[in-house]
Amino acid sequence: MATSRTALAVLGAASLWWLGIECHAFAGIAVVPLSTVRTTTTGPTQQQQRHRIGGGLLSSRSPSIRRAEDGTSTTGLRSSYMDSISGGSSGKKESETPETLSNKEECDVLVLGSGPAAMAMASLLSAPGGSTGNSGSALNVILSDSNYDTEWPPNYGAWKDEWESIGDKIQANFGVSLSPSCVDREWSKTDCYFGGSFDIPTEQRLRVDRPYLRIDRIALRQQLSPNSTNDQTYRVLKANHISQATSVNVYSPAQSLMHDSEGSTIQLQSKDGATTTTVRAKLIVDCTGHETKLVLKDPRTDARPPGFQIAYGCLVSVASVTDDSSGKRIGPYDTEAMTLFDYRTDHFEDENELQRAQSSPTFMYAMPLEGNRIFFEETSLVARPAVSFQECKDRCLTRLKHLGIEVTDIEEEEFCYIPMGGPLPLKDQRIVGFGGAAAMVHPSTGYHLCRCLMAATDVASTIRTQLSSSEEEEVNVDQVAAQAYHAIWSPQNIGQRHFAVFGGEFLMKQRVEGLRGFFDGFFRLSLETWGGFLAGWPGLPNNDKHETWAARIWFGLTFVSKLPPTVALDMLTSIVSYTFTDGLDLIQSVTPLLGDPKPYLTPPDADAKYRIGDVAAKTEAMRMIMASQTTEEVPVAFFESTTPDDDTTSQVATASLTNKQEPEPEQKTDVEPFQ
Repeated sequence: MATSRTALAVLGAASLWWLGIECHAFAGIAVVPLSTVRTTTTGPTQQQQRHRIGGGLLSSRSPSIRRAEDGTSTTGLRSSYMDSISGGSSGKKESETPETLSNKEECDVLVLGSGPAAMAMASLLSAPGGSTGNSGSALNVILSDSNYDTEWPPNYGAWKDEWESIGDKIQANFGVSLSPSCVDREWSKTDCYFGGSFDIPTEQRLRVDRPYLRIDRIALRQQLSPNSTNDQTYRVLKANHISQATSVNVYSPAQSLMHDSEGSTIQLQSKDGATTTTVRAKLIVDCTGHETKLVLKDPRTDARPPGFQIAYGCLVSVASVTDDSSGKRIGPYDTEAMTLFDYRTDHFEDENELQRAQSSPTFMYAMPLEGNRIFFEETSLVARPAVSFQECKDRCLTRLKHLGIEVTDIEEEEFCYIPMGGPLPLKDQRIVGFGGAAAMVHPSTGYHLCRCLMAATDVASTIRTQLSSSEEEEVNVDQVAAQAYHAIWSPQNIGQRHFAVFGGEFLMKQRVEGLRGFFDGFFRLSLETWGGFLAGWPGLPNNDKHETWAARIWFGLTFVSKLPPTVALDMLTSIVSYTFTDGLDLIQSVTPLLGDPKPYLTPPDADAKYRIGDVAAKTEAMRMIMASQTTEEVPVAFFESTTPDDDTTSQVATASLTNKQEPEPEQKTDVEPFQ
């Protein structure tokens, strides 16, 4: 057995691979629910059900479908239009009269969307600045979303060390604090169940000693709201854009969004369509989600379409909590631990249901809260096409019944839809995509929240620095947009993403046995190694273990040696087939042979050689024309200077005009013309 594993590990070095892991438990976002159903138990029962589909949200109380910012719900229950939120959080009272924005507005940056990515970006762009002093000056920022008042529905989770690293960087660079109130619950340990395959007993628990947090979505939203305790001062415009990109920097309807050398002009419309506001901004940042209408994805790459993470979640109260010598438990789940994975299938009695669960696996994710309250979620990690929501719900209820967990009350339900992978944004776009609009979701885990918050620090610093240059310096807004994209997708980060994209594709083809063996081996790596993969973003803890091709090849070698032989062999054959069908992205990610991916940045004078042409040839021609006794006119193109440091051409052009001999006057003679 040891020999076969060693041989597989050596083979793995040649092609490498990746790994993938669950959305909720990983590096950033615990869930991005499509909908939340809440039932209040005080007084008459009231239900509000919202379905957030593809980054958009459909509400039974609104006839329109609006796209949401990543991780947020976007259908508002009010149709109020332009309110400048000048001193409150999302809990602003209806009786307060907000400042009204006029039909024409100007700002440095317009942020579209109102989810965590959008509000984090607006907060950091407008914040006063931190102790480091290297994040540029605060900017004039407007955040625009007609559904700004709608609460965020997801249950967010994060590893404690990642959350703290984000808070430290935001505080130091921008003076924005993520207060302790943003954490709703902390677990000191994390549990997994991978039993049922490869001689792993069904009841065996794999425990990870890494603290995990449940983020308080209401407190986080308040922290990122304008004029909170952090003194960010962005304004809020309750309106949506009406444009759709038809090609690079071209939009429909005509004149709804236009770019020029100094910025952009965009038309925003109230929810009822009665009022249109024109906003003039130097830069627009689109945080409206994966299925944005403004940011085009690159169709020239070999990227496959995204896979989809689907989950049904419910926040419930249960009839009883077991308390014995082993501690408090709800079913098998320790109330002092967060359960990241339960991939067991022993709860299926129907053979057809068991076969479906084995071929299209789902797992249970559990967050015990106070008392007898607990959040359960049955999740399909990634699939194409997506697994049915009803299938996830039925499996969740079947599992709970088998485990003897009696649900007495359902407080919330979530329907989680997360596109993962797919192509990156097309280069040379003036609109800066961020969050799901820039395909920032982890391609093999679904993680997003921590990745977004950490990336926001770098992108906001870049934009602030570029736009707050001295007034004497002309700002090249195309370069500002390119710099912002570079802060998101540097060649190094693109290479790391290529590695994770293969991981998502590999996970999509696995049956439940393969996933059990995969993750059991994954969590037997060192915490720094698997933690860095789950992070998958520069600045997050342990990401340095995966940032270079050498680090990734070492990870692959080590990981393959931990896998069951059948899973390792499948991985190696998948590497070969993936390279033939999907191109060389994976090889570029794990070897130096193909260099780095192409950057979003281009030199400011990159097209100068096309504008100027062959300077030597033009200069020679001008000198010859100047000396010629027959050629009278110098071509206009020859008069243009070549570069700021070389005025040879202009000097020659001037000389040709002043030194060119005038033609001699016509001489009259007495000779008659020849008849």
